[in-house]
Amino acid sequence: MQRWRGLEDIPQDWGRSVVTIGSYDGVHRGHQLIIGRAVERARELGVPSVVVTFDPHPSEVVRPGSHPPLLAPHHRRAELMAELGVDAVLILPFTTEFSKLAPADFIVKVLVDKLHAQLVIEGPNFRFGHKAAGNVQLLTECGATYDYRVEVIDLRVRGEAGGGEPFSSTLTRRLVAEGDMAGAAEILGRPHRVEGIVVRGAQRGRELGFPTANVETLPHTAIPADGVYAGWLHVDGEAMPAAISVGTNPQFDGTERTVEAYAIDRVGLDLYGLHVAVDFLAYVRGMLKFDSIDDLLVAMAADVKRCSELISAYDRG
Repeated sequence: MQRWRGLEDIPQDWGRSVVTIGSYDGVHRGHQLIIGRAVERARELGVPSVVVTFDPHPSEVVRPGSHPPLLAPHHRRAELMAELGVDAVLILPFTTEFSKLAPADFIVKVLVDKLHAQLVIEGPNFRFGHKAAGNVQLLTECGATYDYRVEVIDLRVRGEAGGGEPFSSTLTRRLVAEGDMAGAAEILGRPHRVEGIVVRGAQRGRELGFPTANVETLPHTAIPADGVYAGWLHVDGEAMPAAISVGTNPQFDGTERTVEAYAIDRVGLDLYGLHVAVDFLAYVRGMLKFDSIDDLLVAMAADVKRCSELISAYDRG
């Protein structure tokens, strides 16, 4: 899959293509439906499929300080899109100047002049251009002038028999913030993932017999609510069952919020400086301060046992 950053990266000889545009944070099941349809139609038409997205999130430029927590960094989104069969991802730097581009100018500059769109696939609530003035209706009307068609895909919804809320990144962020990892996974189609570099912490886990990887998460990452979780620690392509702690470590009067993962039954791991990923499968308990270190150790042993059970049950199916 080709990855471009900015319009200047698009090959000069790029031909017609099927395009879909959006932030696509998390590449959740609603996004997968739209992107999958774009890939399907591109193959039918014999042209490449292109996903156009933005960096930073448009809200950070339009309303500085309002950047939403991110469900997936751009490289992870690209991986997920590649798995769906996308041929190219275009990341457009979202600047103040770009935010002022009128909807019609956006269509000409991006869809017509550079990507030579033959077909554009979007959800019904797609908005674009200055002050989000552009919508699906305008996109369709301009298609008659610029020789492309528009196909609108209704988004899936959560719940039995199609009931409930539509799949959305906003809803997923809320569920992650509440620690509802099962609800988030229902929308994402997989466990929520947090990534970062392993850094040195206070090393209390090692002293207590439960050495953890202290993950310095990427900026704006959507971090689950404080507590203990079952999940996986991904290192160099290997997924290791893990007990994960999120919080300020109240047992030792900590103030900095951290994500720490204990690789269950793994001894002698040296992960400092490595980029790792942590998948959150299930919430186990809230973050507590115990009366003694002995009580903490008993709780940690119980946590590890419970995490192992939850992971084994998930793996079985």
